[in-house]
Amino acid sequence: MFGIRKYGKVICGVLLIAVFALSAAVPSEAAKKPEYKWKLGIPWTRPAVDDNLKLFCKLIEEYSDGRIEVKYYPDGQLGTHDETFHAVRRGDVTMGLFSAYVNLIPGGMINWMPWSTENWDAAKILYKHGEGIIWKATEVAYNEVGCHQVFNIMYGPYGVGSKIRPIKHPKDFDGLRFRVSASLASVKVFENIIKNAGIHMSLETIPWADLYNALSKGVVDTIWSMWPSLIDERHGEVLKYYSNLNWTWDCNNLVINKKIWDELPQDLKDAVHKAAMIAEEKQFEKQKSIEADYIEKVSKIPGFTLIELTAEEREVFRKMSDAPKIWDELAKPWLEKAFPGENMQDKMLAEIERVHKEVEAAKSKK
Repeated sequence: MFGIRKYGKVICGVLLIAVFALSAAVPSEAAKKPEYKWKLGIPWTRPAVDDNLKLFCKLIEEYSDGRIEVKYYPDGQLGTHDETFHAVRRGDVTMGLFSAYVNLIPGGMINWMPWSTENWDAAKILYKHGEGIIWKATEVAYNEVGCHQVFNIMYGPYGVGSKIRPIKHPKDFDGLRFRVSASLASVKVFENIIKNAGIHMSLETIPWADLYNALSKGVVDTIWSMWPSLIDERHGEVLKYYSNLNWTWDCNNLVINKKIWDELPQDLKDAVHKAAMIAEEKQFEKQKSIEADYIEKVSKIPGFTLIELTAEEREVFRKMSDAPKIWDELAKPWLEKAFPGENMQDKMLAEIERVHKEVEAAKSKK
């Protein structure tokens, strides 16, 4: 009997080992491979957003219970701006962070029409996901080219930097070489200023990523830039003056291939949206709060001068830029086609005016 008991214990031990081995061989729910493997690429160096985009990727994995895995590719690892954008359109890259250049997105000028957004409080309303008037129009623009807006990242207002002289009046641009991009509405601002101020200024199209070298080598001597770029992308090192013109607002759009988005189950869409809204809010508050830090850093750059423009001085630039004509020439034809019979341009301009009045009224009560 003793031998039988001992033999039985051996059998039980072997069985237990076999069960453990079998359970180890069968993957648990948590260890299963993700159903979706996505790539998120951004074409620039953006230190201020890297941590938040990494968080966004982790939150998608968390909220999807591991069904979606997102790999983040910063600093142009997947190519230039346009190369990455076309990769997202094809579906080779799932998501990307872009500027809405009209050579890529015909209705993209709506994202940053001149003088339409002048402060953070107005931006939060106008670009609000699913509700803001600018978001609604920009979403249609991205849908036309096979993309869907996931969330927006804002960097704040644009100013004008110069290597040659302070810019306090449109005539100060005379004789300068100014860098422009494929942001057609922004280009029109300076074309109109040249015409209305009666000056000569050449406009040179140069990719954003090449600005530092272009300035340092003297290819251009004047650019539009913003507080974060003066530090993070070192524009302040190769400029001597910066005027806080605040003539347009910088908003990058994180978008996803629309076919991939449309085919995603609703519960996973909800997971991505939840992660996106957390990331958007965190980045908005971060950028808004650190603007003062950037301004302080800029003010301490050796040999660098900040030009504080008054409201009256800005108004001269506004009038010479002929913003209403830019709306009529660029925005109206696309808006009428994209929103037939809705009189969308008038609606947008009225809403922009309403929002700014609301923001100013709220400030005056404080």
